[in-house]
Amino acid sequence: MEVSQTGIPGLVVVKPRVFGDNRGFFLETHSRKAYAAAGLDYDFVQDNHARSGPRGVLRGLHYQRPPNTQAKLVWVVRGAVFDVAVDLRVGSPTYGKWYGIELTEDNFLRLMVPRGFAHGYVTLTENAEFMYKVDAPYSPADDAGIAWNDPDIGVAWPVDVPVLSDKDARQPTLAAGGSPFVYVP
Repeated sequence: MEVSQTGIPGLVVVKPRVFGDNRGFFLETHSRKAYAAAGLDYDFVQDNHARSGPRGVLRGLHYQRPPNTQAKLVWVVRGAVFDVAVDLRVGSPTYGKWYGIELTEDNFLRLMVPRGFAHGYVTLTENAEFMYKVDAPYSPADDAGIAWNDPDIGVAWPVDVPVLSDKDARQPTLAAGGSPFVYVP
């Protein structure tokens, strides 16, 4: 597997080794030993699978507040998404900056989103299936987010009018909501 830096401390892209031939392909979706050897030593406790219908469904930008923060390893198994992580760690050299990447069923890429980031994605195909591992269970009391269209962050989403949940349509900007995270180098 290859690990690539994104320019935001702690946020990396993982490219697994894919073995393919005329029958199809095989890959390890996750190997704790390989990830730990690459400096990504996370104890994942839950796997999640989401399917989104039409092109343009936007989910995010979500995070969990302390003490129940989550790191996520995310990828796509069907279709394609534009995936985004925003650094919410106060004091980070990249605080409020975002990173986006296209994750598809064909490129097999994963994004390792550490604690202290908001995360979201928008579907680029009619049907997209999104998988992710988390290192802490979902905590409804700590569920939070920031506005997908926060002008101070300026994510360049590749859709003009996304399909949003009521919750995602009402999220505050980062400036209005603040951040509960602190950068630790």
